[in-house]
Amino acid sequence: MARYHEPVCRLCRREGMKLFLKGERCFKEKCAVERRSYAPGQHGKRRNKMQPYGLQLREKQKVRRVYGVLERQFRRYFAEANRQKGVTGENLLRLLETRLDNVVYSLGFASSRSQARQLVRHGHVTVDGRRVNLPSFRVKPGMEVALKEDVRTNAFVVEALETAQGRGVPPWLELDSANFRGKVVALPTREDIRLPIQEQLIVELYSR
Repeated sequence: MARYHEPVCRLCRREGMKLFLKGERCFKEKCAVERRSYAPGQHGKRRNKMQPYGLQLREKQKVRRVYGVLERQFRRYFAEANRQKGVTGENLLRLLETRLDNVVYSLGFASSRSQARQLVRHGHVTVDGRRVNLPSFRVKPGMEVALKEDVRTNAFVVEALETAQGRGVPPWLELDSANFRGKVVALPTREDIRLPIQEQLIVELYSR
């Protein structure tokens, strides 16, 4: 499946904020947003007034890039969120948050969602004791997510877990860092999602 293979720091600069796509680098002085806070390209320093459609489009692109999903996949998530009961925007964020790769990242087993996706793809993650290699696998309350023993001593995993302890684990997840496992105790609420997202703009975009 197609993926973005260009420098991801350009994506953060384009959105004008840190999307935390590079893990530990995002917290250091080398972060591209800290060094060059304008959009990439020769016209990046120009500040054009954004129209309503542009604001909606940028919000959608930001969410897509944060969770690492493609356009067609994102549309499917929105269609499903729209069919569900409740607020469409909150349903959309809940579907994205409960992706297996995002849960692995939120538990602190990886320093970024792309690293978490790689762990899942390579078969290093189990759900309720069974190996799952689909990053888009949707976790449900009561499920237990763990790392396989052969990757627990990996330097990247150990470093990510140490860094994540300062970041904290969302309240809808429960972490057992000693055994490299976590449990989904509930579905995430809007208050649990700490990302600066205006999901209503996305709903307005797809409702045009």
